[in-house]
Amino acid sequence: MVTLYDYLDSGNGYKIRLLLAQLQQRYNWVELDILANETRTPGFLAKNPNGRIPALELADGTCVAESNAILWYLAEGSPFIPDDRLARAQVLQWMFFEQYSHEPYIATSRFWLQHKPDSPEKSALLASKRDGGWAALKIMEEHLAKNNFFVGNYSIADIALFAYTHVAHEGGFPLDDFPRIQAWIEGVKAQPGFVSMI
Repeated sequence: MVTLYDYLDSGNGYKIRLLLAQLQQRYNWVELDILANETRTPGFLAKNPNGRIPALELADGTCVAESNAILWYLAEGSPFIPDDRLARAQVLQWMFFEQYSHEPYIATSRFWLQHKPDSPEKSALLASKRDGGWAALKIMEEHLAKNNFFVGNYSIADIALFAYTHVAHEGGFPLDDFPRIQAWIEGVKAQPGFVSMI
């Protein structure tokens, strides 16, 4: 059985919990408090030298890190990754988009708003994230004008993007002006095996 090292409030960890639920795969769950530096212990650093969650430990002790790599590993051979070569590349395209054009703005803002005290540094960081976050949401809204999901049927591209998009308001990005994203969120919630973040 696999073991997921995670933090309950983490959208990156939630991606894995959601996919595991939808795959109906049993797993051990170990929460590490990132605010208490529990991912910086020698024991955990031996599993993931980058000291971040989530990390997935396989039965043989091998660890897979980085949330989207874990999604790909778990979903391989399932309906959550399409068979078509181009569609598979498009799934990866959206997963890279999530990590480089979405998560650094929306998820980072959420973390700072929830866990950091008010300060000039916090205000400056949040201000620096505004344009990038709105730009990512606009790209998603435009794509969803012509598609129910990001690549064909529901896939790990949707799981990757859903994790922080559905709580974007917690990062200062309300979705009132994004009706297609709102409809897509409801479509994800309607998928078999869906579980909420917390």
